[in-house]
Amino acid sequence: MSDKPTNPFEQMLKQAQDMAKAMNPGLENFSPKGFEALWPTMPKEVMEMMFGNTVNKDGLDAKTRLLLTLAGLTCQGAQADSAVRQTVRHALKAGAKKQEIVETIGQMSVFAGIPAMTRALDLAQEVMGDNEDEDQ
Repeated sequence: MSDKPTNPFEQMLKQAQDMAKAMNPGLENFSPKGFEALWPTMPKEVMEMMFGNTVNKDGLDAKTRLLLTLAGLTCQGAQADSAVRQTVRHALKAGAKKQEIVETIGQMSVFAGIPAMTRALDLAQEVMGDNEDEDQ
C-alpha cells in the first residue's frame, strides 16, 4: 500500500503542503494566533477617533460599531477566527461588557444558525477567558 492519497482533494492538499515545506520550512509551524499577537489592541480613544463619534458626532460609538461587526462576522459562519477574536478584544477595550458580547453573538443564532453562533461563542470565550478581571 502506498502513502499516496487517492482522493483528488487530498492529493492537492499534500502537494500544497510539500510545496510550502520546500519554499519555507518555517510555515509548518505557522500559527494564526501568533500572527494576531502582532496587532495590538487599539485604545478606546483611537477607536472612537477612527470608527466612532469623530467621523459622525451623532453616529454610533466604537463599542456599538464593534458589536455590529461581531454580529456580521457571526452571520458569516464565524469562519474568520482571527477577525472574531480581534473584534471581541477590541470591543472589550471599547467598553463592551462580556454579557453584551454574548448577547450579540446569541442574537445571531436566529439569522446565522446555532453552529455559527456556537463557533463564534467558542472564539469569543478564548479572548474573554484571558480577561477574567473584566466586568461581566
